[in-house]
Amino acid sequence: MGPAVRLLLLLLAASLAAACASTGATPRPFPTPKPPGSTPTSHAPAHNGQTPNAEGQSAANGGSPIAYSVAGTALSHRGTPYRNGGSDPSGFDCSGFVRYVFSQHGVIVPRTVSDLFRAGYQVATNQLEPGDLVFFTTVAPGASHVGIAIGGDQFVHAPSSTGEVRVEHLGASYWSARFVGARRVL
Repeated sequence: MGPAVRLLLLLLAASLAAACASTGATPRPFPTPKPPGSTPTSHAPAHNGQTPNAEGQSAANGGSPIAYSVAGTALSHRGTPYRNGGSDPSGFDCSGFVRYVFSQHGVIVPRTVSDLFRAGYQVATNQLEPGDLVFFTTVAPGASHVGIAIGGDQFVHAPSSTGEVRVEHLGASYWSARFVGARRVL
């Protein structure tokens, strides 16, 4: 194999290994969506403790109206195609999707997964509310993928494997094994 072919293969491998945290891309393989009505096989890791919100109330007291609106906006984009670096309804990557959805409600959040993982404050898994951000490690240690909690055990995100925004279960074995934390920015 010649030097030019090796260089091309190296560049191709580097682009495929990029994560949403650095380039807007999300890594493969993501699990394929399960049919509606299917149940998750395991549960997301539980975290002890409870963090109060800005008003000093715990998440158990209920989410804010804007949080439910954010979740509704996120759901309205199901089926939108995945696009590396995308941040509008013509196509989204994971962090571009989060930034776009929140901006529709006048909330500006960071653009990259790593910056989103430092925004707001940590939320225990058993205290998740619609609009909270959920993070996963998919290609490297630390947060490299983000989604938006929509209630119960579900979140919506922009993965690359099927090429469209979709809903997943936090308790699914793929996601629970890769869950690294949740943040509240509202």
